[in-house]
Amino acid sequence: MNEDKEINSNSKNDQLEYYRSADSEDKELTTNQGVKLTEDELSLTAGERGPTLIEDFHFREKMTHFDHERIPERVVHARGFAAHGEFQVYESMKPYTKAKFLQDPSIKTPVFVRFSTVVGSRGSMDTPRDARGFATKFYTEEGNFDLVANNIPVFFIQDGIKFPDVVHAIKPEPHNEMPQASAAHDTFWDWVSQNQETAHMVMWLMSDRAIPRSFRMMEGFGVHTFRFVNDEGKAHFIKFHWKPVLGTHSLVWDEAQKLGGKDPDYNRRDLWESINMGNYPEYELGVQILEEKDEFAFDFDILDATKIWPEEDVPVRIIGKMTLNRNVDNVFAETEQVAFHVGNVVSGIDFTNDPLLQTRLFSYTDTQLLRLGGPNFHEIPINRPVCPFHNNQRDGFHRQTINKGQVSYRNNSLANNSPHTVDEENGGFAHYQEKIDGRKIRARSKSFEDHFSQSKLFWNSMSDAEKQHIIDAFRFELGKVQHKPIQQKVVDMFAKVDYELANAIAEKIDVNVPSADVQSKVTKSSPALSQENTPKLPNTRKIAVIISEGFNGVEVKRIIENIQAAGIQVAILSDKLGPILADDNSQLASMHTFVTDSSVVFDAVYIAGGTKADKMFEKNAKMFMQEAFDHYKPIGVSNEGEQWFNQKQFPSKLGVIISTHQPEHFSKQFIDAVAAHRFWNRTIS
Repeated sequence: MNEDKEINSNSKNDQLEYYRSADSEDKELTTNQGVKLTEDELSLTAGERGPTLIEDFHFREKMTHFDHERIPERVVHARGFAAHGEFQVYESMKPYTKAKFLQDPSIKTPVFVRFSTVVGSRGSMDTPRDARGFATKFYTEEGNFDLVANNIPVFFIQDGIKFPDVVHAIKPEPHNEMPQASAAHDTFWDWVSQNQETAHMVMWLMSDRAIPRSFRMMEGFGVHTFRFVNDEGKAHFIKFHWKPVLGTHSLVWDEAQKLGGKDPDYNRRDLWESINMGNYPEYELGVQILEEKDEFAFDFDILDATKIWPEEDVPVRIIGKMTLNRNVDNVFAETEQVAFHVGNVVSGIDFTNDPLLQTRLFSYTDTQLLRLGGPNFHEIPINRPVCPFHNNQRDGFHRQTINKGQVSYRNNSLANNSPHTVDEENGGFAHYQEKIDGRKIRARSKSFEDHFSQSKLFWNSMSDAEKQHIIDAFRFELGKVQHKPIQQKVVDMFAKVDYELANAIAEKIDVNVPSADVQSKVTKSSPALSQENTPKLPNTRKIAVIISEGFNGVEVKRIIENIQAAGIQVAILSDKLGPILADDNSQLASMHTFVTDSSVVFDAVYIAGGTKADKMFEKNAKMFMQEAFDHYKPIGVSNEGEQWFNQKQFPSKLGVIISTHQPEHFSKQFIDAVAAHRFWNRTIS
């Protein structure tokens, strides 16, 4: 080919054609420099379970290109919302770690937490089916510690070199930039079917965990295996957990979709308003602790990020509590400019050879260099540590520190070799001295090869309702896939998890039912994985009280007082804003209407009606009632509301509280129903 002729062609189309390449063309995989590659799914490590090596030029090129693909929003976790707070440890963790912020229960450590969706852009909705980020920056007296967590304890991949691939596959397809913030398309499921290590994460993604009710009711997991190291140099393997005090609760899929249109800011609004009202979100920090001698004591590899440590085998020890008590002052300056990095650790917390963790240690700094305009992103106020920091780094884009003097190097005599190093006994960070002995190799230990046992463990642990939700999610997602062979491959893949699951999917998307012989033989379950076993509290739940002119003033007001005393938020809703006159000439102020709100933004509805309600009011109240019923939510009815409920002839009264004109009795029943969250055994018409 005459390259000069092609590039200098007078035809613009000819010029562009030189740079085009079709996906279907058979090509050899190379680096951007043209070096042919023998492997693209395994990083270069020191032995099969050793650390990733920085000399892996292919990994660095691939990840650097990926990290710099978007300007200015994050490539992933673009849509986020954040808050300030504080953390206190319950008891000293000195036997396990020398990290100072985990020593003294009287010390409050400032924190900044950013919650996020993963796939969507900044302008996408809050409620897609997606994993959620749960990143916490601890401003400790020894420096910043970033716990960069998710609301799902495992991940799609075992090696970070594949991270660009999974994100490219799940993002909007490049030829038409659709769909936004959704995995329900061909490229994602094609990738899943070709990468069976994704099985466990996909099970979580298809579960209720992927559509959380609130950031306040969402667990967080550090995903990776870290180390605690104490003053004597003794190490333990650990995993981090955030446990929400309010329990872990979710939306239903129809509700999540409707919220995306009616209130795309639903989760961030919930966090913002809760903090403003003083309903501060609380999370307890837990750690699973494992002695080094037990590293190989399980039927899975503890360094595999696609695996959990079942809580029944390695209990979660609750060691402290975080409270979010202040909203941000400026979203851009704080939420958007905050720079988390899994490599930001303090003395007493160290890394392991988890291959996904090893590659993340490179990626985060590389990303911030582009997104925040250079190497001084640590000087942005939200990122600055609360302790002093000194080094010989100078200049660069957006430098804010004004360094005095002529010395910017070590070793030096002009400044008495300042700043000087600090030995370990005086707080200097010293990496855990793990023995590394292995050949440079692109391979993975055989202990990482089982992709289906824990997927089956997760399935076994679900309640019947949760299992049905997983089946329905697969049907929806795969129903959007256009290529029949991809649908078939995915069903065949998940037959290796459970035949019942695969068969239920297959019968609704017109693919062949796979064999039952291939399913995992695991019978074990882990009750901790089911949200049915989470705390259920009425606190901070939001209900709509629907009233019209002529409502029963004495009864309704007493019921409102009782449910507010239980910590439930009440929203008075009518067909108009302003005062609504009761039958005793008292008033309640309506701040919500049928036009401005929908039942999907509330956890429950109480329909009290009113003697002057017209047909349109009745119609709207019945719509609220029907939607709440279909979403398995608690419903309270009295007076005209009871008449409308009876007219609807619902097939079930489960979770429906009917007034007996005894406000105290009704209130208690309704509060208990709100605490129950959902009534999954309700028969839906």
